[in-house]
Amino acid sequence: MTKRKLAYIWSLRNAAADKAGQYVPYKGEQRYMKSVLESLVEALNQTALGDAYELVGVIYDDDAELPRDQGKIKDYGFAYRPGQQWFYPADLQVQGKTLNDLLLSVPSTYRRYPRGTPEHVAGKSDFERRLHDTLVELGADVVVLDGLLVILDELVRPGAPFARRIMNIHPGVTREDSPYERRGAYATLDALYGARGEKVVDWATMEKVAVEPLYWTGASMC
Repeated sequence: MTKRKLAYIWSLRNAAADKAGQYVPYKGEQRYMKSVLESLVEALNQTALGDAYELVGVIYDDDAELPRDQGKIKDYGFAYRPGQQWFYPADLQVQGKTLNDLLLSVPSTYRRYPRGTPEHVAGKSDFERRLHDTLVELGADVVVLDGLLVILDELVRPGAPFARRIMNIHPGVTREDSPYERRGAYATLDALYGARGEKVVDWATMEKVAVEPLYWTGASMC
């Protein structure tokens, strides 16, 4: 079976806010903050997911020239350096490749300018063009967004090359009365079970009931 090529896009500043790759105090113990990316790598290495998909690139949009981005990821930096904190184990392998070798920078530099200015508008379009070109170069069939802190527009419009091929696995913030609402500590898992047609009614026992599958949550499918 030919594997589909998978690209992953995130914002390092979001992973830094989650303290990815660090041990944090939790209920009197130390808890390792495993990122979704690290969990995805484990699934690709250890489950049938790896028979169907090949991870070909990990793209981040952070801007190394933007002071607020520098501040948000100061504990990590924009690239791994020996001895420094990183978002996952530095030697982490995915399907026989070093994960760090798959990292690609496509900075959302338009965020340097005030919203609504000509520079911001033109820069946003340029960012999405560069992102598109990178995905094409990677030969990506499917794109996963997780914690990407910018909103995509041109790349996901109906008729665009990657429309309906980009999935946002972060549940997103929605109104409490929305049928796509997911909140709380289990929001992402709630969304995943919902797409399977299941609803977890007790997270302690993992008791589930059958429900109508709900494939959208927040901005889950771009």
